[in-house]
Amino acid sequence: MKNKILRGKPYDKLIRKMFLQTLTLLMVAILIVLFIRSTGRGSIGNGITRLISSVFNVGWEKASWIYISNVRENIEIIMMITIIVFFIIFFRLSLTWFSKYFDEIVAGVDQLAEESGNKIAMSPELNFMEQKLNQVKDKLAARSKEAQEAERRKNELVIYLAHDIKTPLTSVIGYLNLLDEIPNMPAEQKAKYVNITLEKAYRLESLIDEFFEITRYSLHSVPLKKENIDLYYMLIQITDEAYPQLSANGKKVAILAAEDFTIYGDSDKLARVFNNILKNAIAYSYDGSTINISAEVREKVSMIRFENEGAIPQAKLGSIFEKFYRLDDARSSATGGAGLGLAIAKDIVTSHGGTIEAQSDNSHIVFLITLPNAPAC
Repeated sequence: MKNKILRGKPYDKLIRKMFLQTLTLLMVAILIVLFIRSTGRGSIGNGITRLISSVFNVGWEKASWIYISNVRENIEIIMMITIIVFFIIFFRLSLTWFSKYFDEIVAGVDQLAEESGNKIAMSPELNFMEQKLNQVKDKLAARSKEAQEAERRKNELVIYLAHDIKTPLTSVIGYLNLLDEIPNMPAEQKAKYVNITLEKAYRLESLIDEFFEITRYSLHSVPLKKENIDLYYMLIQITDEAYPQLSANGKKVAILAAEDFTIYGDSDKLARVFNNILKNAIAYSYDGSTINISAEVREKVSMIRFENEGAIPQAKLGSIFEKFYRLDDARSSATGGAGLGLAIAKDIVTSHGGTIEAQSDNSHIVFLITLPNAPAC
């Protein structure tokens, strides 16, 4: 029954090695005792007889009788005891050799804390322990990588939020400057600007709250709050918010979409997408030009298109969605930004299961966003 339990265990090789080693030590002890008896036959008996005669102060005949009656007639027992003594001595010496396995295990455990990619290597008899320790090492490395990735995402989200905080803050400052510069502004227009400024201030407060709850926020893990969104109304709001930046350079926005056009997604996050793309269009379009925003449905997706007069070098088109990438390094942060807006937009669109791409020729820049439509009820 015991053999059945041991069979198939990962440490079978080590058990076999220990068994063979123990059996070898026993055989060596037996062979040594037999060799001593065969080569020392007679001389050993004479030596023991002389020792008895000397110790007990008796004659040779008496000593021989004592030897024969007490030693010779019990030679098998004496040989067995001698074999056991030799075996114990050899086994104790072999433990020093066997302790190398423990040294390897200790060294392997020490290697678990190392961040190097080196695998733990042990003797063939400890192959099962080598595999287990390497599995643990791989798991620890994976967890460390996951922790670093989580920290990286958290840091990115902090940067994202810090970037997004600038958007409503810029609008608040822009509209307050307009109110300050035009004290005789018509009451209706003033009320409109004050209302937009208040909305942006509330948005700023919301982003700050989100900033403080950053550890619970993840663009990839937090479920999107999808709903049907009035795209036309959202674009009107975003355009109104960007009015100070548009008017500063004589630019306009034309919304070429049906007033009842709806898309399906998280309204807050998609508003970030459209706002960031519009900011990019404002920053990289010609003065006095018009930015066209259109939308249409094709098959099972909604397509939103931002087009403005300007140009992006073909060599840079593939990099504009990378984090911290800016088209024009000569631009200041006030105009060019930190290069995060389009990266944020791509992350959000991708999390919705959509796509975003940029196209450009010598006179026009086009950003095309596709989003899956709402599932049929």
